[in-house]
Amino acid sequence: MTLQLGEIAPDFTVESTEGTLGFHQWLGKDWAVLFSHPADYTPVCTTELGAFARRKDEFAARDVKLVGVSVDPLASHHGWARDIEQTQGAALNYPLLADADQVVAQLYGMIHPKADPKVTVRTVFIIDSDKKIRLTLTYPPSTGRNVDEILRVIDSLQLTDKHKVATPVDWQNGDDVIILPSLTDDDARQHFPEGWDAKTPYLRVVRQPD
Repeated sequence: MTLQLGEIAPDFTVESTEGTLGFHQWLGKDWAVLFSHPADYTPVCTTELGAFARRKDEFAARDVKLVGVSVDPLASHHGWARDIEQTQGAALNYPLLADADQVVAQLYGMIHPKADPKVTVRTVFIIDSDKKIRLTLTYPPSTGRNVDEILRVIDSLQLTDKHKVATPVDWQNGDDVIILPSLTDDDARQHFPEGWDAKTPYLRVVRQPD
């Protein structure tokens, strides 16, 4: 199963380190970052789970919830959580799904049979408040995920939703942005009365709105 951007993220109910979790109900009106791990006690993922825990408040400030998933059972998760706190200096403070029956893994296409049909590939899903998938990323086992990049993408997506702008290459929060091509100049004047810098008729650069 391959999920496409803009599709509704599949609902599920599984056990987690914070109790039984019904995904859509748990998500409510917030956004979510759902990220998978091939197994517990893996070194790169240990560092990632710790990093997300340390920076949970930055996600919460954007109304984003964190949830991890691994196909190992709950007892294993609790043991791994102790290692994460000991080695990364941060206790697990968001749910880690115990997807032993691969319910989530199958719904989200996280199993790659040519790699290993028993474990999940390392995927990130950004899901918005309408429960739509807005971004997917798949990482190799040896490369740790970049938390700054995930936050940057969330900032970009939320800015687009609010102000009808796109973000250019290497954009960081506060940089100039691009007026969406779907807006005519007449429409753009309503949104950006101070004007913009038209590099070309389709590349209209404007200061980032508040």
